[in-house]
Amino acid sequence: MIFLYLLIGIYALGMLFIFLYSLAQGHLLLSFLRSKKHMKEVAHEIPESWPKVTIQLPVYNELYVVDRLIVAVAKMNYPADLMEIQILDDSTDQTAELIQKKIQEFPNLNFQYIHRTDRAGFKAGALKEGLAKASGEFIAIFDADFVPDPDFLLKTIPYFSSEKVGMVQTRWTHLNKNYSLLTRLQAFALDAHFLIEQIGRNSQHAFINFNGTGGIWRKSCIVDAGDWQDDTLTEDLDLSYRAQRKGWEFVYRPEIESPAELPPIMSAVKSQQFRWTKGGAECAGKHAKAVLGEDLPFSTKIHAMAHLFNSSLFIAILVVSLSSIGVWWAGMQGMISDNLFKIAGLFMIGFVIIAGVYLVAYFYEKRSFWRSLLQAIYMLPLFLSVSMGLALHNAQAVWEGLTGKKSPFIRTPKFNLEGGSGLESNNYLNFKIPATTWMEGFLMLVFSGMVGLHMYWGTFEMLPFHLMLAVGYGLVFFSSFKAYSLGK
Repeated sequence: MIFLYLLIGIYALGMLFIFLYSLAQGHLLLSFLRSKKHMKEVAHEIPESWPKVTIQLPVYNELYVVDRLIVAVAKMNYPADLMEIQILDDSTDQTAELIQKKIQEFPNLNFQYIHRTDRAGFKAGALKEGLAKASGEFIAIFDADFVPDPDFLLKTIPYFSSEKVGMVQTRWTHLNKNYSLLTRLQAFALDAHFLIEQIGRNSQHAFINFNGTGGIWRKSCIVDAGDWQDDTLTEDLDLSYRAQRKGWEFVYRPEIESPAELPPIMSAVKSQQFRWTKGGAECAGKHAKAVLGEDLPFSTKIHAMAHLFNSSLFIAILVVSLSSIGVWWAGMQGMISDNLFKIAGLFMIGFVIIAGVYLVAYFYEKRSFWRSLLQAIYMLPLFLSVSMGLALHNAQAVWEGLTGKKSPFIRTPKFNLEGGSGLESNNYLNFKIPATTWMEGFLMLVFSGMVGLHMYWGTFEMLPFHLMLAVGYGLVFFSSFKAYSLGK
């Protein structure tokens, strides 16, 4: 009986965490719906004199996209004498030669090529070194897979009219959204973050995060907050919290778009997800206690906790999914009261709320409601299934982050599919199939077996949950196996 109580307790705690997280998401959704005016462009006075801006382009082995990035930045509509472009290049391949050759095509622009042979601190280290040499009052940052809006600076600089504003973040859009089902599912997730979460937090003056790219900082804000630090894998989230804890205000503008490329293969998605989830957990360990102890509004603290610990959702999903097998078996044996199952059903509301957040974001910019509805009927279940199928992989990353295990910054390979670069020819695909991928295949079989048992015994309460897990782990396993094989 002790084991049974322990099993039920583990299952209940996991469901409780998901439910509480969903309440925070639901509140962000309400804030979003109440602040639609926030999404409309707000007129700001044009500065009497435009400030000097440094554009930082952190690069590491980006043969396929760096040319496109340089051309896009060179098209910026801004006074050339007030624009400094730093290429922070840590490359160890032909990218370095390609960059130096390309910037010679723009003799009228102030390109500063900074090459490091020691990648200390990875991206954070490169940004820090560049900041020390930057002459601009403002620092705009773009990753290698972005294609900045030519009017980016003209649109963002006016929002620094208040001296309290330290950073302006823009909304990511997607160059290759319709390339495959995988890219559409990523867009489905990212759009919810950049619409519901960022607007929901910013509209109620809760902490938001610089997303690592597609944003612009006041240089004095970065310096005042302690500069870039490399003790987490998400230096952007870390600096965001340090700056806002010191009283700096952040502005999020969804109408200013920053197009970028989505990873088109599962191995690249996993490397990105690992970095984001582990880095988020590291930032939770670094900032959570301090945020709770500071003089901040209660709602700000609650949303900061939900924000910092959101990656822990994958641990909760993994725990709930595995323990649900034992809970189902105990129910079959008559060891669990039907009333307990009914109470547990209440916590399923959490999944409904989370699904609602993604649906609102999905429908927000759709022109045809009925066509979008048909797409959502299969997109939402697939998205939730794949998210649950990534639980094992991401839970490992979160656990490492919470326990302090360090790992290097692994870049996400870029492709430039719009420019004709193929998958098989990419030089950066050298992944080995990790043990977790085989475990995902095993879990696919386990939950497929559970679906069969539900059908055989006529126990349908957990059938949808286990079916989505079987589909999710199956899609993640097969797409991972296919992607990793490209690197052989």
